[in-house]
Parts: sequence; C-alpha cells; structure tokens
Amino acid sequence: MGKLFGTDGIRGVANRDLTPELAYRIGRIAAFLLGSKDEHPLFLIGRDTRLSGSMLEGSLVAGINSVGGEVRLLGVISTPAVAYLTKNLQASAGVVISASHNPIEDNGLKIFYGSGFKLADTLEEEIEKYYIQETDDLPRPEGAELGQAFPDRDAVEKYLEHLSKHSCSLEGLHLVVDCAHGAACRVAGELLQRLGATVEMLHDEPDGKRINVDCGATDTAELQRAVLNSNASLGLAFDGDADRLIAVDEKGNIVDGDAIMAICAVDMAKKKALKKNTLVATVMSNGGLDILAEKHGLKVIRTKVGDRYVLEKMVEGGFNLGGEQSGHIIFSDFATTGDGLLTALQLLKVVQEKQKTLSQLASYLERLPQVLVNQKVATREGWSKNTQITTAINKVEQELGKHGRVLVRPSGTEAKIRVMLEAPQPEEKLEQYARSLAEIIAKEQS
Repeated sequence: MGKLFGTDGIRGVANRDLTPELAYRIGRIAAFLLGSKDEHPLFLIGRDTRLSGSMLEGSLVAGINSVGGEVRLLGVISTPAVAYLTKNLQASAGVVISASHNPIEDNGLKIFYGSGFKLADTLEEEIEKYYIQETDDLPRPEGAELGQAFPDRDAVEKYLEHLSKHSCSLEGLHLVVDCAHGAACRVAGELLQRLGATVEMLHDEPDGKRINVDCGATDTAELQRAVLNSNASLGLAFDGDADRLIAVDEKGNIVDGDAIMAICAVDMAKKKALKKNTLVATVMSNGGLDILAEKHGLKVIRTKVGDRYVLEKMVEGGFNLGGEQSGHIIFSDFATTGDGLLTALQLLKVVQEKQKTLSQLASYLERLPQVLVNQKVATREGWSKNTQITTAINKVEQELGKHGRVLVRPSGTEAKIRVMLEAPQPEEKLEQYARSLAEIIAKEQS
C-alpha cells in the first residue's frame, strides 16, 4: 500500500489494498504499542455495514488476541460512538473498521487512544516502522495468556444516554432522516424518537452493498424531495460511519457544515459558551464565516483540510467548536471527534430554543460566491516557488478585494492542482479569473 496512514487512518480497496493479512499485522502491532502498560490490554472494535467489515474484524481480532489483548466487539456502530466508549469504558484503545463516506469497495482502520482521540503522527509512524520490518519479534503468549474476544451488547445504550444528556425535547419536530445504509441505522431513529420527534426514515437498512450509494451526506437529492413531500421540519443526512451531518431545511435547501457551524457558533457565543469566541474551520470553508464573525464579534481560525487538523488546532488553542464544510463538526465539550448525531442534536436544540425554521437560522451565513477549477498538470511539485504563478495569484487577490480569496493547492491523489476563488463578485467573473490562473499553472507546471 505504500505509506499506510493517510489523514484519517488506513484506507484502501478491501481485500486488495486493505487485506486481512494487513489487518492482522496492524492488530498485533497496535495491541503491543498501545497496550504495553496493561497485562491484558482491552480493545474496542466497531464497524460500519460494509461487506468487508466482518472479514477485517476477524483478522484484527486475531492479531490483538495473539499478543494477549482482549477485545470487546461493538458490532455495527458509528465512529464517534467507538471514540466515546473507548474513553468511557477505560479501554486501552478503540478501532473502527470503516471508510466513512467512501465507495462500498473501500474500507479502513481508524485507531483511537484510550482517551478517545485519534492517533498522533508519531505513533502512526511507529506502527508503520514495525509493519515494514521483515521479522515479527512481537510477543506470542500461549495457553491462558492468549487474549479473547466477546460481544458487548450494552455499550450502545451508554452512548445513547451520553447523547441524550446534550439534547432537549424534540416534541413537535417532524424529521426525515437518511442513514445512508450505514452505522447510523442502529441508533439515529431510536434516539430521535426517544426525544419526542416524529421521524421518517430513509435508507435505514444496514446494507453494505448500498452504503453511501445515492444517499446520505454525499447525495441528499432524495432527502430534499422527501422533506418537501412530507412537509417536514427539516432533514438530516449521515455518512457511512455517521461522523458527518448534512442538513436540509424545510424548503428543501442543503444546510452544510459551514452553515451548521455558523448557527451553533452564534448561539454558543450568545450563551457565552463559545470558548475565546473562536470558531475553527478549514481553508475550504466559505468566506461568509469571516463576515459572520465580524458581525458577531467572533474570530475564525483556519487550518488545512482534514478534521484531524481542526481538532489539533482546537486542542492547541483551547477552542470548543470547529469543523469542515463537509459536515464533520467537533463539539469538544462533549466529544473527541466529529459526531453526526451529536451535531444533529446541537442543531435541533437551537431550532427548538429559537423557535425558528432551519432556513431562517441558515440565513445567518451570507455565502460568498465560490468557484473551483481542477487543472491537470505534469507535476504538482514546486508551483508555490514559481514566480509566474505567485505573481498571477497576487494580482488576482488584489482584484478580489478585502473579502476575496484565492486558494491554490495540489491534489493529494491526482496529477492536478486545484484553484479555488471566492469573493463578493459575480460567479462569471470569478470563473474567468480562475480559468486564467489555471492556464498559467498548466503552462508553468508542464
């Protein structure tokens, strides 16, 4: 697979890149490194509904047991639930077998410390160092010293109780909920109904052949139609492992992560609950967040794309709200990772307390027009040191003015450089600027 860990764990096509053999080795190494302080380290394992999940789970369990580690099997459950339960049950570590919003053929391994936080780069690098060694010198206990695996049927209830503490009555709300045939199927409808909402479910059968296919947070078209047809209060869409949320207002319009963060940030600031009056977002979040911040006396700090970078900045600065446009939002007072269900509850709480529609609340965010051009190039390297490119970027930035922005970044997986422009100007004008920049980049990177 080359480098094992990406920005969100290990991912690849299951049984080709992410093989049972790889999962077994990772289980052994992780149990050895993360459980070194315990005689029998305890690992929690959860997974989404992908067909390859049980195959990889078996291999991962075998690896952990082979060095004396114990395993609690949580079954189909969301990524944030595993993160919460790992800390709550004082486990040595937790592992989620999921590829989140990726296609059905993919799968992945996300590993959490006992604290519920994702692994640091240094530990990922150490795991990779062990993995590439030709010999396996890790312990191989025998007899009574071997680890065991057993199902935990009560853990999900602990997670639901945790979420319920951070909500309010949802009486009077009619919700349409799209579970993407993924991990939210087990908990979303039950929790929202417990809290008093009338719930209409979409794609709530746990089906690994259909996870994320034309549904969920990555494709809200059916949810938008259902909200309108049912005259619902709003719609909620989760991705495969339920760590993201995209909402739909009562008019059928998408309310993405930026809008959800805007709604929650303003509400938290008024309650003096937003630490240091600061919201952490990524460079891809709409510039309307900065305008919103100016109006409400808030501050927006931006990071590289990726929820791990958002969380790092939140921990570093002592902030308690951050996230991505994609709907991966972190409320660090209550969770150590993005949690789609928790985000939904925080959003619904504002709706109930303000007694406003979601479209009214979403209007807080005045979006700036944004265009994106993906330019194929011969090489992604060195563009930022090319004077022709940097001069052109500076010129466009001056043309866009105070609230204008040019973001140029190479693709992490393709021979492309992405050019994003944003400004309070007509989209056609932004498109012209973007195409002009893309042509210069193509010429200089040929």
